[in-house]
Amino acid sequence: MNFDSFDNPKTKRFQRKVTLLSAGGSFLDGYDLTVIAVAMPLFADEWGINAWQKSLVTSAAIFGSFIGAVLLGNLTDRFGRKAMYIVDLLAFVVFAVLTAFSPNVWFLIVFRFLLGLGIGADYPISSTLVAEFAPKKGRGKLSTSLGVMWFVGAVAAYLVGLAVMPMGDYAWRAMLLVGAVFALVVFFFRINLPESPRWLIAHGRTKEALDVVENVTGERPATIDMSTEPAAERAPLSLLFRGAQRNRTLFVCGFWFCYSTAYYGISMYTPTIIAPFTHGNHTLVILASGVVAVLGLIGSLIGMNIVDIWGRRPLIITSFTGLTVALTVLAAVTNPSLEFLIVLFSIAVLFSNSGGGVLNFVYPTELFPTALRATGSGLATSVSRIGSILGVVAFPNMVAAWGNNAALWVFAAVGLTGTLICVFMAPETKGRGLEEISADAHAPAAAGIGTEQAYA
Repeated sequence: MNFDSFDNPKTKRFQRKVTLLSAGGSFLDGYDLTVIAVAMPLFADEWGINAWQKSLVTSAAIFGSFIGAVLLGNLTDRFGRKAMYIVDLLAFVVFAVLTAFSPNVWFLIVFRFLLGLGIGADYPISSTLVAEFAPKKGRGKLSTSLGVMWFVGAVAAYLVGLAVMPMGDYAWRAMLLVGAVFALVVFFFRINLPESPRWLIAHGRTKEALDVVENVTGERPATIDMSTEPAAERAPLSLLFRGAQRNRTLFVCGFWFCYSTAYYGISMYTPTIIAPFTHGNHTLVILASGVVAVLGLIGSLIGMNIVDIWGRRPLIITSFTGLTVALTVLAAVTNPSLEFLIVLFSIAVLFSNSGGGVLNFVYPTELFPTALRATGSGLATSVSRIGSILGVVAFPNMVAAWGNNAALWVFAAVGLTGTLICVFMAPETKGRGLEEISADAHAPAAAGIGTEQAYA
């Protein structure tokens, strides 16, 4: 059997629990990466920081997530999903507290970088665990729900910002501290989750895997067939760049890079772009930016509810097409009004989040083999962080040098590149088992050559 018992209705409650606790990490990712944009106008005024320091503060957590995704994604494949699943939450708690008590901008940059290590780690860890416990037919919806919760966290950052605004000079510190409280709650509930049976089998711990399957499903299988998967000790990183697997790796890294470059470049500076139109009204800036974030959340909810019906491929192509069109219109209008900016930014994030913003939690876990699933997901996450860094660092400098419209033309070109990548490379994985998908990329094992030979 190939984990067919996970399609049993009896397992739905457990699968929802795993998904909810994993989504808690995604919520924290969205909250912590967005709240800095909400807090920026406040501590920027208090400390009198310059444009370069602003870009460092904004990108510090993204730099950290770049490193965290690479290092801890690989450690997740080596030491287990559960161990790293708990450890990365500790980084959220500790460093969120430290950011809230930063005495100056340089301490804030350092603590945001360290917080980013946990943020980067959580992408491959949480999405991998959900995918490895999910049923075939509902895997897309469960995995995309992690993306949805990212955007719920982003919206929550604006709501918390509004709620603590009366605290005056302490408001931005309260915004950052709330992230630690959220993380502490999720941490305690994650402790009792079991290890992934797929990871256990890949590491030769078959009896433990069968025990987990029995505890989750109520049925004890005689054995579990994962012959199409490479054993953990025979799965070098270079496997991600061999044969058909190479195209999958390039596709996942490519579309996620384009999505992150465009999305972060715009969303992280939405408050900054809107601010000149509000005449110094910080509350109005947060409200207007919050509307854009809510539309992004709605886009992710649309994607979550149609991914297992419509399919991954048409969803991601439509997503990038809509994003590109919206960015092109934004770039073409030279004298926009506040209302125009809100509407067009909202359309852009609605389309981008309906596909690219949620399928980055689906495609990586479906297109990499079990032995390298978290490593491959971590690699793709780190490549996407390069796009995020380019977006948040390059955007303000392009605006300063060329103006808003020229910068938006650059992001429209990035959106078009993502569209072309999806048109020519996006596969359809709807309704297929993880081992079945893996077999397609590793034909030698599937065609009868032993796993040991194929991956030695």
